[in-house]
Amino acid sequence: MTKTNLVGAFLIAISLLSCSNHDNNSTTDLYPNVTATFSGKIDLNNLSNYANQSKPAYITKDNTAGNPITDKGATLGRVLFYDKNLSSNNTISCASCHIQANAFGDTEIASTGVNGTTTRHAMRLINSRFANETKFFWDERAATLETQASEPIKNHIEMGFSGTNGDGSISTLIAKLQGIGYYKELFKYVYGSEEITENKLQLALAQFVRSIQSFDSKYDAGRAAVQNDNQAFSNFTAQENQGKNLFLAPPVFDANGIRTSGGLGCAGCHAPPEFDIDPNTKNNGVIGILNGTGIDISNTKAPSLRDLVKSDGTPNGPMMHTGNFTTLQNVIGHYGNINIAPRNTNLDPRLTPNGFGQQLNLTATEVNALIAFIKTLTGTNVYTDPKWSSPFK
Repeated sequence: MTKTNLVGAFLIAISLLSCSNHDNNSTTDLYPNVTATFSGKIDLNNLSNYANQSKPAYITKDNTAGNPITDKGATLGRVLFYDKNLSSNNTISCASCHIQANAFGDTEIASTGVNGTTTRHAMRLINSRFANETKFFWDERAATLETQASEPIKNHIEMGFSGTNGDGSISTLIAKLQGIGYYKELFKYVYGSEEITENKLQLALAQFVRSIQSFDSKYDAGRAAVQNDNQAFSNFTAQENQGKNLFLAPPVFDANGIRTSGGLGCAGCHAPPEFDIDPNTKNNGVIGILNGTGIDISNTKAPSLRDLVKSDGTPNGPMMHTGNFTTLQNVIGHYGNINIAPRNTNLDPRLTPNGFGQQLNLTATEVNALIAFIKTLTGTNVYTDPKWSSPFK
């Protein structure tokens, strides 16, 4: 064989070897369990956008703190959020009580857990990243969203890894998850190690929940076109603008707590544009106990008023921690006539002008206008966006 032929043969061999290596590399799946379980739902080479979602310029609150949203972390959080393996009997996930079609709330008064039903109505999870109140649960017992994220898992009634009443502990769950192939791959992908810890679960779940946002409502379209909320919104009807004015303006009361003029003062506790609860709020006079007797005066947090109802105006579930209000009329009626219960020592003073339970003297026109405005706070994308949907379906 001539020198030229030898060189040619060598180059062909190198080329074939290179092609062979390229083919092997291109067909090697580093995450076969993720692919097998979530094919068509999760592509680790093309992640959904969780970290860099746009938000309106007038939204300035951000309680992300030391756990910024990443596409990787929120993707893991999405799997954890929808995985029934996080319950002791594989029947309940976070999404069982926080349902995307209901603005991540529940239409049931009490949600079903592995050992009964919950003692408070499930709170909607819209815009938790932009909340004024950074504590969580109705009674604010969790100082951060990260702490909150694993508490339902460790609750005997809800997900059953309490370490009490015959339950396994959170360590039992971690051992369970470490035996699942797609978690080995996902934790390695996100954290660089297959090791699973409660803190890693908390971080990923909190990132996913914080990523759930809703800023495509009629209110947002109107707010983007003005300098402040007090200006009339050109895209609103006269009734919606009237409702907005009533929501924003404080009421004027006489010496007996009876409204004589002004608005309804809703913004005093649910200030726009976030419409979240004021961190200094005490309870609102709803002090019943779900499925129980006695009173509970510790409920001082509430979800955002955004997406309180669906686009057709129907509620995304019953309201208040007791779930005993099923319509917006019920809620407005409650605030229209506040009763000071003798043992309620934690009632918000904004509801007791001059020491009396407020009497708003609402007219039917005012009630209808306020309802019309509240409906403008509802978006559309949050109900259907695939990145917040179950990856198991």
